[in-house]
Amino acid sequence: MSAATIGKRLALLGPWVAAALLVAFGVHAFTQADGLRSTPAAENHALVDATGTAEVQAAATQTLTRVLSYDHAAPEATTAAADELLRGAAREEFDVLYAGLAERAGEQELVLTARVSSVAVQELTDDSAQVLVFLDQTSQRAGDAETSVSAAQLSVGLERDGSGWTVTDLTPL
Repeated sequence: MSAATIGKRLALLGPWVAAALLVAFGVHAFTQADGLRSTPAAENHALVDATGTAEVQAAATQTLTRVLSYDHAAPEATTAAADELLRGAAREEFDVLYAGLAERAGEQELVLTARVSSVAVQELTDDSAQVLVFLDQTSQRAGDAETSVSAAQLSVGLERDGSGWTVTDLTPL
């Protein structure tokens, strides 16, 4: 085989080698990009979905305002809100807290008002969310001239329920 023949073969082979390298690079780049899209941070809609984040914040605010407010004259409003808006571990936690509250509230003529001051969405997917909630709860008792205020921090888990959100986990921090 002469040098000229080898040169011609290499010249014909060059574009095929370049094409093979280009395909290999494309496959590698695609798998790397897919790996980046599959990370937990990339799946967290709280970082990119302003509408979804606002929806979860509103749901958490409305739910906690209703279920953590209490009026001794109308306790059924609080239990009805819990029946509608709480499930699972959140409902169990509520039942424990409510049992102790209901025991003392009638004789003290207690009125509790919850006000959510801030909701931070930590994680948001299509069907679940985890939020951190800061709230103030004011309490007024019959015979007390002053209203007392206490602050609370809660970790709250929510799950999509049809077109809305239901609180499924409620953990005081």
